[in-house]
Amino acid sequence: MAVRAIVGYDGSPGANAAIDAGASLFPGARGWITYLWAPPFASDKVRTRLRPLAHDVTELIGLVEHEGEREAQRLVTTGVTLARAAGWDAEPLLKQTWGGQGLRIAQTAEAVDADVVLVGSHGLGGTQAVLGSVSDLVVHYSARPVVVVPYPMLAAEYAALPNGPVAVGWDGSAGAEAAFAAATHLFPERTVLLVSVNEGTDISPPPVDLPRVGDRDLVGLTVERNRGFHAGATSDALVATATDHNAAVVVVGSRGRSAAREILLGSVAMGTLHRSHRPVMVVPADWKVPPNP
Repeated sequence: MAVRAIVGYDGSPGANAAIDAGASLFPGARGWITYLWAPPFASDKVRTRLRPLAHDVTELIGLVEHEGEREAQRLVTTGVTLARAAGWDAEPLLKQTWGGQGLRIAQTAEAVDADVVLVGSHGLGGTQAVLGSVSDLVVHYSARPVVVVPYPMLAAEYAALPNGPVAVGWDGSAGAEAAFAAATHLFPERTVLLVSVNEGTDISPPPVDLPRVGDRDLVGLTVERNRGFHAGATSDALVATATDHNAAVVVVGSRGRSAAREILLGSVAMGTLHRSHRPVMVVPADWKVPPNP
């Protein structure tokens, strides 16, 4: 199965890392390298050079849009070149927008019927997390699984991408079931680690009842969360388990879309996203495996 992937691209090192990681996670994918061309439509340097050339504001606006579009085309072409060099069947997708980049990327994924969305992260870890960053908003608005690729990653984390196992947060909920379904669908050849986290109570959780998907290699793990009440403890346990098993990607379910409350309360999905140094795939709870064409 050739995965259909859309990449939110802006020419940054984080966006380049998303293409690089995506090519290892989804080799031979059909890809759309998407750049959202937004106001002020051109770089500061270009606008500075154009001001003395324009006779009035109207002419300046026209010049800025013309040169800005050329800049945008060159930038997205660079992303396509990187994706093709990495083995993807990639094409550019340049869109003019006036804001709401996270929402527009999610809408574009729907328009092209992508299986997965990839976005780079400019360092979401710990106190660097920014409420409303583009990667956060894509996760909240997308009806498709979203892979957020952290930047920078270490050599060992890159080395795990092509063949490493897939760690799935498992608690038996609808979100966990969607995450498991997405993991087995999008990574059909990989070992799946179903990670159940003991919430630190005196009663251990029951053994994970492993779902069956053909003869897939499934491993059920129950790990102890650090005792305490801070919101990130469960996420920390999941991330640590992924590190211990050298997982290529961590997969978690989300309770829903466009819920800023989840960020504020530190849900497992958002906590994992903000703590992991490995790619994290967030799957909406209502996502279903698409029917065969």
